[in-house]
Amino acid sequence: MKRILITGYKATELGIFSQKHPGIEVIKKAIKKRILSLLDEGLEWIIVSGQWGVEIWAAEAVLELKKEYKDLRLAVITPFLEQEEKWNEEKKKLYNLILTHADYVNSVTKTKYEGPWQFKEKNKFLLRNSDGMILVYDEENEGSPKYIKAQAEQMALTKNYPLYQINGYDLQSIAEDEQQDYG
Repeated sequence: MKRILITGYKATELGIFSQKHPGIEVIKKAIKKRILSLLDEGLEWIIVSGQWGVEIWAAEAVLELKKEYKDLRLAVITPFLEQEEKWNEEKKKLYNLILTHADYVNSVTKTKYEGPWQFKEKNKFLLRNSDGMILVYDEENEGSPKYIKAQAEQMALTKNYPLYQINGYDLQSIAEDEQQDYG
């Protein structure tokens, strides 16, 4: 497995409205843990679409890991051009920093936002061009990731496409470990 797609909730679906929210570090730690376990299996590329939330935090986690794992690569493949157009300055600054340090940046559609079809095309493209997925998603808290999860499960019926899910229990466990480390 050389290329892993990482996706999950948007920040608003998790009730996270600040970059200082403690949950972000917990999510990043869970993602790093999963990435590290896959590096031994030949993982080379992490792919995100740059969506505000889990994908941005995953990209941050990858950039942190790249300091130690020089061969790890980050691809940001957006659904359309200028997806950050309506974001506030703080979000745009972080997003542009990620794009600057990514190894590959592109857009599935070469236009600005035109409609929801662009998100569907993005999902199809990213699934086709990855070997598996890390998904931050909990069945008990339904949200937008359910669509790509369903597509990945469908794809897994006809080809080897592992889906590594990070759920609420996993995040709680990491948060508790953090508490013990700093308690």
